Amino acid sequence: MSEFLVSLLGERLVNSEKAEVDVQSLGARLSLVGLFFGCSLNAPCKQFNGSLCEFYSRFKKASEHKDKLEVVFVSSDQDQKHWQDFLQEMPWPALPFKDRHKKMKLWNKYKVTSIPSLVFVDAATGKVVCRNGLLVVRDDPKGLEFPWGPKPFAEVVAGPLLRNNRQTADSSCLEGHYVGVYFSAHWCPPCRSLTRVLVESYRVVKESGHKFEIVFVSADRSEESFKQYFSEMPWLAVPYSDEARRSRLNRLYGIQGIPTLILLDAEGRVITRQGRVEVLNDPECRLFPWHPRPVLELSEANAVQLHEGPCLVLFVDAEEEGELEPAKELIQPIAEKLMVKYKAKEEETPLLFFVAGEDDMSDSLRDYTNLPEAAPLLTILDMSARAKYVRDVEEITPAVVEQFVNEFLAEKLKPEPI
Repeated sequence: MSEFLVSLLGERLVNSEKAEVDVQSLGARLSLVGLFFGCSLNAPCKQFNGSLCEFYSRFKKASEHKDKLEVVFVSSDQDQKHWQDFLQEMPWPALPFKDRHKKMKLWNKYKVTSIPSLVFVDAATGKVVCRNGLLVVRDDPKGLEFPWGPKPFAEVVAGPLLRNNRQTADSSCLEGHYVGVYFSAHWCPPCRSLTRVLVESYRVVKESGHKFEIVFVSADRSEESFKQYFSEMPWLAVPYSDEARRSRLNRLYGIQGIPTLILLDAEGRVITRQGRVEVLNDPECRLFPWHPRPVLELSEANAVQLHEGPCLVLFVDAEEEGELEPAKELIQPIAEKLMVKYKAKEEETPLLFFVAGEDDMSDSLRDYTNLPEAAPLLTILDMSARAKYVRDVEEITPAVVEQFVNEFLAEKLKPEPI
């Protein structure tokens, strides 16, 4: 266990007294680590830190599992004095300020897209136990549900669900269905835009004969707003008054922003967390239930995924529909091999794969990342680290791509700034 934790966090952490904390010794007793991603200059982080301090203090004093949990601060501060002052408020250790590479690896590994964020991970394997620790701190202030592991969807959603005609249905009606769990709110313009598209997608999928249902989990700020929004939806919803169940569903899927559409198979297993992208990219629902594809064609709808972790992007000289296929076929075997490898480890793939032709979206991406106009051009872009990697070769072959990917994953490539 300790060896893995050292590989994840490094050999030494530092505490508020500027003393070093030996990770090897720390890991010998732990079963769970809470990674607190935050920044001293972010007001919500400061506020959450106060709540987490209270939670941590209670847990360490009263819980029978008090020695099994440790929190580690993973800062995005750019100023060491600000970082040090913030650390003074924390009773737990932090990654050293200068270890920016390790911090960025953790941000990418756990796909953190907003702060504050608290991700509970298994100390022996690094696998995510609970992605939305903020809700744990709010909903389980005494830590009675430790270690906050995932429960089956059917168990978490259990109870009455609403229809917009004010009738109710029991959640057991979802059995044997593909289910879209839709986190959304009326106050959010992108949510309202997606809902209009999703209503049509829902109709198309149902009419094609698939057993499909959507469950709306509201983030509205009032019951009146919820009712107004839900009146536009032909599917089911968790009652707005059942805040506990809505919160448990948010915690189960680690929701960090809306709109989010999670697609589940008939057994309640996650097919994709990118339902929003899939619906927008596939209005005719030909690819339903939208199993993850190894290689995506870059578009306005899926460009948001460029910000969720490192992405390999192969730029090619293609303007017409279908001209990207040879490029996809070139990198698909490498992408598939990586997906299979990490699925076997029950981990998310550390690299997404895209092909990009000649269009406004590709031009904007090249401009933003200051890439040359050459085509074909093989790149790996890490937006959160503001880093890029470019393989400049005369001919791009499967062997070239595979070597590029392997060297990136082995951290043998030197990044250029974006």
